[in-house]
Amino acid sequence: MKYYSTNKNTPAISLREAVIKGLAADNGLFMPEHIAKLDTAFFETIQNLSFQEIAFEAAKLLFGSDIDENKLREIVFDTLQFDCPVVKVTDSIYSLELFHGPTMAFKDVGARFMARLFKYFFGENEKLVNVLVATSGDTGSAVANGFLGVDGIHVYVLYPKGKVSKIQESQFTTLGNNITALEINGTFDDCQHLVKTAFTDAKLNEKLVLTSANSINVARFLPQAFYYFNAYARLKQAGVLEERELVFSVPSGNFGNLTAGLFAREMGLPVKRFIAANNANDVVYKYLETSEYNALPSVETIANAMDVGAPSNFVRILDMYNYSHKTISEIIKGYRYSDAEIKATVKKVFEQTGYMCDPHGACGYKALEEYISESEVGVFLETAHPAKFTETMEEIIGSGKIPLPQKLADFIKKERKATSLGKDFAGFKAYLLAQ
Repeated sequence: MKYYSTNKNTPAISLREAVIKGLAADNGLFMPEHIAKLDTAFFETIQNLSFQEIAFEAAKLLFGSDIDENKLREIVFDTLQFDCPVVKVTDSIYSLELFHGPTMAFKDVGARFMARLFKYFFGENEKLVNVLVATSGDTGSAVANGFLGVDGIHVYVLYPKGKVSKIQESQFTTLGNNITALEINGTFDDCQHLVKTAFTDAKLNEKLVLTSANSINVARFLPQAFYYFNAYARLKQAGVLEERELVFSVPSGNFGNLTAGLFAREMGLPVKRFIAANNANDVVYKYLETSEYNALPSVETIANAMDVGAPSNFVRILDMYNYSHKTISEIIKGYRYSDAEIKATVKKVFEQTGYMCDPHGACGYKALEEYISESEVGVFLETAHPAKFTETMEEIIGSGKIPLPQKLADFIKKERKATSLGKDFAGFKAYLLAQ
C-alpha cells in the first residue's frame, strides 16, 4: 500500500516511510491510496469473534500488504491485552468504554499498536529515533507508557502548562527513562504547531531522526478503527441491532478518533451516521452547519482533551470525501455543548441511570439523547476513566463518589519531572539540538 499526502505535493511512499516521517514534506497528512472493504459475510458472523480476532481481520486490510501476517497478528494480539466493552446505559444508548487499558484512555489502543509497529520498522535502525507528541491530556500518557523502555526510541511529550489534569500530567511526567516531558507555556495548538514545524525544519531533520506519535501519524489513528468493529459485534451478539440502525457519537477534539470510525465505515461497517460531539471548540460544528471552515484559537473547557481549535485530522475527512460538504454533512452530524451543559449531563446521567460519564463522554451521550430516533441505537465513546478528572467530577456529583483505580493511584505517588519551555519554535529547536 502506498500513502499520499493530503496536500498532494509529494510522491506517494510506503507505510514504513509514512510511519517514520509522521508528517509529509509538504505539511500534509498521509492517507492510504485506497480503502479495501471487508466481505459482507464477515459481518454476518462477526459476533462469534473475539475483539482480537476482529481487529486482526481489520488490520490485514489496513496493513497486511506491508507487514508479515504472523507478525501483524502478534502486534494486534499483544496490543489488545484489555477489553473495550459496550455497556448499556438506557434502552437506546450504550457506552463504548475505551478506558480499560494501561493509562485508562482510548488512546492506549493506537499508542500500543504504534509502539509495536515502530519496534518492527525501527528494529535495525542505527540512529536514535525521536518521537515528538503534543498532548491535551490523554495522548501524552498513552504514548509515553506505550513507548516506555523501547530501545532506540526517545519520546518528547509537549503539553500546555496548567491545562491538563493532575492525574493526566502524572502519567507522563513521572516515567523518566526514555520519556521527557516538556511543559509549554501556551495552548495545545501551540504544542501541536511546535511539533509540526519541527518536521519541516531542514536543520532538525538533518541532525535528528524525527517522527510523530500524535494522531497525525497513520500508525496511531488507523488502529482506532478496531473498536468500532468490536462495538458492532458485541451489539449484534446481544441482539440489539436486529431492527435498529447504528449511530456512533464521538467526543471530538483533534478528530483522529472520528476519522478512524469513518475508515471503519468505508471498510464496510454498517453505520448509519456519526455524530461529532464538540465542546466550545466548535470549528467543525460550524463547518457542518455552514460549509465554511475557519480554524480558531482553542478555548479552555472542562473537557480538556477536546480543546483543539485547529483539528489536524479534519483534513483527512475532507480528503476522504473530496471536500464535498454535502457528503460529509450527510454522514456526520455536529453538536456542541458548553461547560454548564456538560456538567448537567454528567449529573443527570449519574442520578437517573447510575452510570458515570467523564466530561468527554457526556458530550457524546447528550448528542445521542438529542439525535437518535426509535429506529436507531446510539453508542457514545467513553474515552477516559472519570477518575482522570477527579476535581471536576467531584464538583459535579459529590466528593467521595469517584473511586481512584489503583493504576491511577500509582502514578500520583511518583515524583513529577518536566522541562519548561516557551511556545517559540527557536527555543524548542535549540533544546532538541542540545540533547
